[in-house]
Amino acid sequence: MKNLYLPIPMKVENNHIETEDRNIKTLTLSFLNNKDEETFNFIPGQFVELSVLGAGEAPFGIASSPMDKKHLDFSVSRVGLVTTELHNLDPGDTVGMRGPLGNGYPLEKLRNGNVLIIGGGFGFSTLRAFTNFILHPQNRKQYKDIAVVYGARNPGLLLYRNELSEWEQRSDVQLHVTVDKGGESWEGKTGVVPVIVKELSIDTDNTTALVCGPPVMIKFTLPVLAEMGLAPEQIFLSLEMKMKCGIGKCGRCNIGSKYVCTDGPVFNLAQLNLLPQEY
Repeated sequence: MKNLYLPIPMKVENNHIETEDRNIKTLTLSFLNNKDEETFNFIPGQFVELSVLGAGEAPFGIASSPMDKKHLDFSVSRVGLVTTELHNLDPGDTVGMRGPLGNGYPLEKLRNGNVLIIGGGFGFSTLRAFTNFILHPQNRKQYKDIAVVYGARNPGLLLYRNELSEWEQRSDVQLHVTVDKGGESWEGKTGVVPVIVKELSIDTDNTTALVCGPPVMIKFTLPVLAEMGLAPEQIFLSLEMKMKCGIGKCGRCNIGSKYVCTDGPVFNLAQLNLLPQEY
């Protein structure tokens, strides 16, 4: 993108309700201009700024795989003015998009190794993009064992249920979906994410972990990964919740000497250990 201040015009194709409380929707956008579609390339883990005329803009991680060239997905939690306006969009409406911004997950480092993907709640969006990317037929052979642990507070808050069902049927990925509290109809795992991770049997010598989710989940998952034998350089976290303007101008995402929006949002734990514990 040549001008980081100039939004790309995008068309709303779908606005899908993800959760039973209706607070999270997945917005599917397409490009209005063919040239924008041809030149837009991103790495899973990167984000954009979505804007609604008269309401403002906000950052969102890209929830779809780069292998889908026609559409981009963004899961939006309704928490304020901009996100409410995004929730109210209908197919055919237009929005602005600035990006892609920031860095992404370390694809080169991950190739030829095992991958452990750990997500919680709303933080699973960019991990969904990454998982669909590495499971694509063109990419799957570049990665060895893949394990996905995804948790939510209750079954009604799980995202991407159709894809979870598809992944569960595959023999080349271990999927562990868990909820903190399940109802009588819930037949899956019950327990917090760190407990499920601790039960896994993984060759940690050749494994990289990607973690994104609520701060409390991350806080209790990191010691489990260390106990399993993963070094800080083998653990990558996305700090996408810290961002604001996306281009390092407002200072809202500053942590020590780093700006999450330009130096991240993806960091390995060794990098974060050198910074103030503000994340």
